[in-house]
Amino acid sequence: MSANTFSPGPTPDTVKAADGTIHTIPTGWSLLPPGDAGLTRRVKAAGEYWSVQEKKGRRTFSQGIWAPGETIEQLRKTLEAERDTPAYAKKQAAAAERREKQQAEYVEDFNGSVLNFLAFHPSHGELAQQLAQAITTHATPVGSGTVARTKRIPVEQRAEAAVIAWMRHQTTAYDSMKIPRVKGKRREVRRMLAQRSKELLNHYRCQSTAPASCPLQQALSENI
Repeated sequence: MSANTFSPGPTPDTVKAADGTIHTIPTGWSLLPPGDAGLTRRVKAAGEYWSVQEKKGRRTFSQGIWAPGETIEQLRKTLEAERDTPAYAKKQAAAAERREKQQAEYVEDFNGSVLNFLAFHPSHGELAQQLAQAITTHATPVGSGTVARTKRIPVEQRAEAAVIAWMRHQTTAYDSMKIPRVKGKRREVRRMLAQRSKELLNHYRCQSTAPASCPLQQALSENI
């Protein structure tokens, strides 16, 4: 946590530093909520500010930034004036088109990576296509927060992780399991279920016939 990054304080006009000390919001400062990245960047570049983040589970969420209210309002008006021009609209349209193209290309690449990981026997080609499409549709939307959206690992590893995650939720009882709140127990259960999923996938890679009462086919039929 940097020197100007805090967590919420005990009252609305306070924040808590990493060392536990409580700081009162300076007079004249206002909270700029998250959501407008352009304005937030300009406020940060303009001078002193306090960033507020709250950790929930393993994820950290921005609560906005505190900065001089006059600075926020001045920069907001300047930015609004810039955005209300034909040049800005044209720039935004071009950026949106570029993002849509990049997303379409990524979806196609990810789908191909899933198919490569599945590597089903030719007799199960149609099932592989259905499964890859179901996983891709679930995992690739922007902002979904799935492993498919991370850039920390190669797309091939993302595809494998997405397949195992989809199967864990769709073909096992994981979501309804009552797992003891013991450190490492949930990870252990996930490893066990992942092994079962890999064994099922291996059947479709090596066998020309489908296993009886296959949970994979049942899950796909329910998602159609």
